[in-house]
Amino acid sequence: MSTNLVKLCVGASSIEDLEGWIKQRKAAAERGGKTYEQFHTTRQMPKARDELLAGGSLYWVIRGMIACRQEITDLRPVTDAEGISRCQIVLAQPIIRVRPQPRGPFQGWRYLKPDDAPPDLAKGQSGEMPDPEMARALAELGLL
Repeated sequence: MSTNLVKLCVGASSIEDLEGWIKQRKAAAERGGKTYEQFHTTRQMPKARDELLAGGSLYWVIRGMIACRQEITDLRPVTDAEGISRCQIVLAQPIIRVRPQPRGPFQGWRYLKPDDAPPDLAKGQSGEMPDPEMARALAELGLL
């Protein structure tokens, strides 16, 4: 059985911001003659490694809403420049938009059970995120 991670997408104000950042990194890597591989470095290696690699995704929280996801393709232990152990969460392309779901603030990453994950949006749906306060009120009413 798979499981997922949820993480704040710090600095991005929209899915388009995240996509633009990825596009810039990819272009820079290609200009340098390197193959681009997207990853996010985090402090802790998830203990549920096998479950995450069995089809899990990283769900990104943007402006207080789970907005999109990327499939996790690998979890790699690495050591940073200061000699501290870290984990690289390797992510597949493309970004998959999901039905926006309110999510309060937290630090680091959290596990997200498949039953609690928002569904993917159908092709052509924008996934435009409502104001976080409005989304919370709609979610409390069962309308979102």
